Amino acid sequence: MKAIGNIHLIWRPGKGSRRISVGTIKKSTLEGIRFQYNQEGVAEAKKLGFVHYEGFPDTDKVYTEKVIEIFGQRLMRSERPDLQDFYNFWNVDLSKKEDKFYMLAFTQGLLPTDNFEFLANFNPIDDLSFVTEITNLAEAQIPSDKIHIGDVLRYELEPNNLYDKKAVKVFKGESYLGHIKLIHCKVFHKTTKQFNLIVQGIEKNGVIKRIFVKASL
Repeated sequence: MKAIGNIHLIWRPGKGSRRISVGTIKKSTLEGIRFQYNQEGVAEAKKLGFVHYEGFPDTDKVYTEKVIEIFGQRLMRSERPDLQDFYNFWNVDLSKKEDKFYMLAFTQGLLPTDNFEFLANFNPIDDLSFVTEITNLAEAQIPSDKIHIGDVLRYELEPNNLYDKKAVKVFKGESYLGHIKLIHCKVFHKTTKQFNLIVQGIEKNGVIKRIFVKASL
């Protein structure tokens, strides 16, 4: 079993909005890498302003050519001076840094210029370790001095969540923080082993705006 299953193309209308899976990137030995839109997600997203991802205009087509080349344009350029810091933050296996499918899965392809991201449906292989993010932080309004890099967090599975049947709630001690991101939360339900959750990065301004955590088996 490989660590990375399918990668979901995620869209939302803006920060604080709910994430929607609008497409799936699949990789196989026989068929290579292909992409197709998730019709249910597209229908939901179109009501909120979604059109399509640039380079893939037909939401009814299965794309089989230049899929990873187009999506791979979102990856960090090798000439960036802070490249090593980027690799360290996202827990990148440097032996796989030229593998665009791997890099998209582990770094999420985040850009400040749009509302897309790429979330992998991971499998619970031995020594799996990836960085994810806690959502719904606005609800908790956590003071900026309450969370620090290196803090150990705990989680609880929430199989009956209204929006996601594989939800995972995250806490510091008894204080609720938020949920593990859509799609990333699935791997927590696939294993009886316990993940270690450690705060990897924080964005704050009076209150905590974003919390990135490293999840490791």
